[in-house]
Amino acid sequence: QVQLVESGGGLVQPGGSLRLSCAASGFTLAYYAVAWFRQAPGKEREGVSCINSTDGSTYYADSVKGRFTISRDNAKNTMYLQMNSLKPEDTAVYYCAADAHPLFCARRIPTLQPLQPKGSWGQGTQVTVSS
Repeated sequence: QVQLVESGGGLVQPGGSLRLSCAASGFTLAYYAVAWFRQAPGKEREGVSCINSTDGSTYYADSVKGRFTISRDNAKNTMYLQMNSLKPEDTAVYYCAADAHPLFCARRIPTLQPLQPKGSWGQGTQVTVSS
């Protein structure tokens, strides 16, 4: 069964850090471009970061550049999002996605859209940044 399961969210103070994980099952994550999305209350889901499937290049939304780091561990079939210097505006439900399209990461990151998605959206993991 193809599945992506997000974890690692929580409540953190401004300036704090969290590491989100996304465990894949039923397929080999290494063969796909992977990305993190987030959806804040009352807002559309937006792309946060992406790793393409060809050369491993990484891309970030301007709002998180320099604070967030996307990575993948192919041996564990898992991807990560290290989030540092968190701000209240980072509060959202975070989702991961895998996509077979070679141009999945090619557009402006906040406007990322699934093109050839592997599996469906998971439950996401809630990140709340508040004092």
